[in-house]
Amino acid sequence: MAKVLDSHFLAITAIITVCYQFVFFVVTALLKFDKVTDFAGSTNFIILAVLTIVIKASWNFRQVILTLLVVIWGLRLGLFLLMRILQWGEDHRFDEMRANLGKLAVFWIFQAVWVWTVSLPVTIVNASDKDPSIRAVDIIGWIMWSIGFSIEATADQQKLSFKNSPSNRGKWCNVGVWKYSRHPNYFGEIFLWWGIFISSIPVLVGAEWLVIIGPVFLTLLLLFVSGLPLLEASADKKFGSVEEYRQYKKVTSPLVPLPPAVYGNLPLWFKKIFLFEFPIYSKSLPQEGYMV
Repeated sequence: MAKVLDSHFLAITAIITVCYQFVFFVVTALLKFDKVTDFAGSTNFIILAVLTIVIKASWNFRQVILTLLVVIWGLRLGLFLLMRILQWGEDHRFDEMRANLGKLAVFWIFQAVWVWTVSLPVTIVNASDKDPSIRAVDIIGWIMWSIGFSIEATADQQKLSFKNSPSNRGKWCNVGVWKYSRHPNYFGEIFLWWGIFISSIPVLVGAEWLVIIGPVFLTLLLLFVSGLPLLEASADKKFGSVEEYRQYKKVTSPLVPLPPAVYGNLPLWFKKIFLFEFPIYSKSLPQEGYMV
């Protein structure tokens, strides 16, 4: 019975996600208004978390906590991204999509897949009939979420303040947590969602362990598709000829926050294997003498 119920929850969340994203796709396509794109993604997470816990209506402590964590994260990120895009203007990711309905549709389909997949741990926890006592992994997961959330929120605010200062025009952000990671906001997001998965472990049985594809998908997405590769290429194009920027890249971890004095002295093989310093992040820079 529990398996059937889980399947129903998976179907319901998939339908809700597709419908929600489709509405915003239509708005974007017809009105050429893409300022709500990130808001649509973030709030969709909230809708799925709240909807599943309300439908199940068992309200056990683990369900309430995980749902609350998703709501807090989604509200913070959604409102921040909405205010930022309203302040900055158009989302340049869509410069080539606005006149191409096919590319625009692919983006919104991908966003729907992202929301539904990453939400899987919370969906299964909220759909579950199991309510084991709170364990060490719950606490570890909640601590990971707290650390990740704090880093992501801090990084977002620091970069916004940096960009809004006229004296920083034409510069890359290297203040605060950005001294220790080139993408601390992405590290925070990945870390907090792995925390949510870890705190869902006590209720997982059999095939339910497949919800690990949620944080795995998010990690791969940010490392290889829409996160680091795009931003690294953009920054290299703008600042690649600036020696200070090249030095910043050489001593600053791409994802995991580390002191520059530590990261800069690590061997390149170690950075590639353990710290995600992949060649694709510097493919537009001359490699001779770089990162040795």
